[in-house]
Amino acid sequence: MKIAFFDSKAYDEEFFSPYLDKNTKMKFFETKLNEDTVSLANGYNVVCVFVNDDVNAAVIDKLCEYGVKLIALRCAGYNNVDLKHASGKIGVVRVPAYSPYAVAEHTMALLLTMVRNTHKAYVRTKSFNFSLSGLLGFDLYGKKIGIIGTGKIGGIFGGICKGFGMKVLAYDKFPNGALDFEYTSLDRIFDECDIISLHCPLTEETYHLIDKQSINSMKKGVIIVNTSRGALINAESLLEGIKSKKIGGACLDVYEEESELFFEDNSDLIVNDDTLALLMTMPNVLVTSHQAFFTKEALSNIAETTVQNIKEYLENGSCINEVQ
Repeated sequence: MKIAFFDSKAYDEEFFSPYLDKNTKMKFFETKLNEDTVSLANGYNVVCVFVNDDVNAAVIDKLCEYGVKLIALRCAGYNNVDLKHASGKIGVVRVPAYSPYAVAEHTMALLLTMVRNTHKAYVRTKSFNFSLSGLLGFDLYGKKIGIIGTGKIGGIFGGICKGFGMKVLAYDKFPNGALDFEYTSLDRIFDECDIISLHCPLTEETYHLIDKQSINSMKKGVIIVNTSRGALINAESLLEGIKSKKIGGACLDVYEEESELFFEDNSDLIVNDDTLALLMTMPNVLVTSHQAFFTKEALSNIAETTVQNIKEYLENGSCINEVQ
């Protein structure tokens, strides 16, 4: 195997190396895969990509020209790959479930941090300020939460919510009867829920699922949580909802225009994204850097499954985790 890893960090090499034998040729590129960098894949038969690599039609054509046989996503989402163009030309595999517990637990961590202001308290007490002013929160017990998308992550998160004594309303195109949730319409979730958490994939249908219209139909003071894909939320509409106080708080592990910002240290740079800059100034907006997946268990599972996907596809020409 000859594998070119794109958008890689030191931890990728650390977790992948134990699963690859010495006969495998590996190269870890920090740069993202796109039309400008695709030439780096020349000489490899597999490219391993992440969430912000841009695998569009032009990139796919170049990969095929270079003899690349497989695009191996080391993530669950595949909205950054032009699957229609790839069909019949090059294989695409993914990691459908690396650690749904990691993402679900981070989602609850964000929610608890928001409603109990522990992030603010931590900063204050470092300066020996033990005032409670401005730290008033609310109980999660008895609150109504709407979970949009009840795959493995949404299902586990809903279970955590029920453990807190919350009432779970759920929406999914394909309801899971094994989950003890009350499935209902999106309109009812927007109208009734105190908290809305997004766990659905990004598709043409779910793009900007949260926009001006849906926000206007929501309960005043609603908390919105997104640990799935940034473009599920129209960021400008979210900002307006925060400024008008229609939205009581937002917890974001993903952002619509994150590709040039997240996973990088931009502390010495001037960020040109005015919407994100304004959101970050809001006291009721909590942003983390697409880290919900980032646990030892998840990284190990990602590496193991990705390597298994590659071996299976190269040996058999197909794979159980192939994206059609």
